[in-house]
Amino acid sequence: MIFSSKKLTLPGPKEALPGRNTPMPVTNRHFVTGNPIVPPFPETMEQAMFGMGCFWGAERKFWQCPGVFSTAVGYTGGYTLNPTYEELCTGLTGHTEAVKVIYDPAIVSYRELLQIFWESHNPTQGMRQGNDIGTQYRSGIYTYTQQQLDEALESKQHYQHQLTQAGFKQITTEIMQANEFYYAEDIHQQYLAKNPMGYCGLGGVGVVFD
Repeated sequence: MIFSSKKLTLPGPKEALPGRNTPMPVTNRHFVTGNPIVPPFPETMEQAMFGMGCFWGAERKFWQCPGVFSTAVGYTGGYTLNPTYEELCTGLTGHTEAVKVIYDPAIVSYRELLQIFWESHNPTQGMRQGNDIGTQYRSGIYTYTQQQLDEALESKQHYQHQLTQAGFKQITTEIMQANEFYYAEDIHQQYLAKNPMGYCGLGGVGVVFD
């Protein structure tokens, strides 16, 4: 994981690998919660999506949060259809590693999820996260509603103020409407629950959101 893609520029649509029409087969049962990771979900649930470096550690941050029904890791933000992890590592898919979060808004708010996002990684590093270097490790918030987009943009402005006060650089997180989320291979789903001693390079900068 740590020595994956070193590519620091995103490919254009014509450069990207074509991929395939067949979705990645996954086990539709969360290893920790026992809930489904593939739709349909209960009508009371909402969904969020984040990229914050290696998706192993990012996913664990969210499944540990009360009110989170389910999580899944995958690829988003690029061009390649149904990519494999090996294709992602070439830097030629345009995707970043992402975690989809299915949550109960009656228990945990989107703002609280944003706080976990900002505090759990370094959003100022561009195409890297710590020692993980490449476009697949870029920071991103991918929104499903206008309200999520508004809250995400507001939270970025707020956290930038906190970071600036602490001497950090500008946030490089991309914030955009969510597009297709492609599920990663089964081996990556809830990886750190299946492999408790597995690699996790995720770490915040020590600046609190609130």
